[in-house]
Amino acid sequence: MITIKNLSFAYKRERLFSELNLSIKPGGICGLLGKNGAGKTTLLKLMAGLLFPQTGSISIMGNSPMKRSPEFLQDLIFLPEVFGLPPVTPEQYKMLYSPFYPKFSSDRFDSLLEDFEITNGKKLNAFSYGQKKKFLIAFGLATNGRLLLLDEPTNGLDIPSKSQFRKAVASCLEDDRILIISTHQARDLESLIDPIIIIDEGRMIFNQSTEAISSKLKVIHQPGPPGEGEALFSEKTLEGFMVVAENHDNEESHIDLEMLFNTVINNSARISRIFQDGGGK
Repeated sequence: MITIKNLSFAYKRERLFSELNLSIKPGGICGLLGKNGAGKTTLLKLMAGLLFPQTGSISIMGNSPMKRSPEFLQDLIFLPEVFGLPPVTPEQYKMLYSPFYPKFSSDRFDSLLEDFEITNGKKLNAFSYGQKKKFLIAFGLATNGRLLLLDEPTNGLDIPSKSQFRKAVASCLEDDRILIISTHQARDLESLIDPIIIIDEGRMIFNQSTEAISSKLKVIHQPGPPGEGEALFSEKTLEGFMVVAENHDNEESHIDLEMLFNTVINNSARISRIFQDGGGK
């Protein structure tokens, strides 16, 4: 369980979060969405204990991240978007770092390396960016840690690797495990993440399950533009318009993450009113 209460954080004079409250339950793959500069990476670093809140508190599985206790760290994997790797082979890396993770599975690691087509003899610093990322994803999943924080994990991956990433992450989901994926490439992960959290300008403006979203919102395909006040968000297509509207009739509907994100960002006050009577996670 992740519980964030009244969190405030600033870089020098630039305030990023103010009185942020957030709760995330284990057993799901949480999608953290937001524009560039919204605070996604900073929030992950606060959860990992790499940054400290000015005020407020963060509790993760009964631990305070800022204390960086061994019990917390052996259950934590944080994969940043920007990283470096030492000049060692994958096998040497495993020998050096797997002892820090008591639940590390060597068989799982080897299987993921094979799935990602990572060869063992080459040194990691000679890998391409995409190969390095796949290697770290494989190692992170093989630790069997209870908290995985992945910052833009599909950046640098080709189409087959993105597909394999989705399969690998879905297969490692357990009831006591929390996975948080920060991304701006919403369509890469829309079949994977639930719940969905959106932050904007340091505020959490949306935190809902996919079930709640489908019960409250729907997508309509129509030839002409929507009338005034009809749409929460609309987008021109080759065939006409895609319109996001309130789902008053409980119609079965699917909203892709990109449309959802644009709807929330452009109409956050009205979205908040729609969901305030329940249904969120």
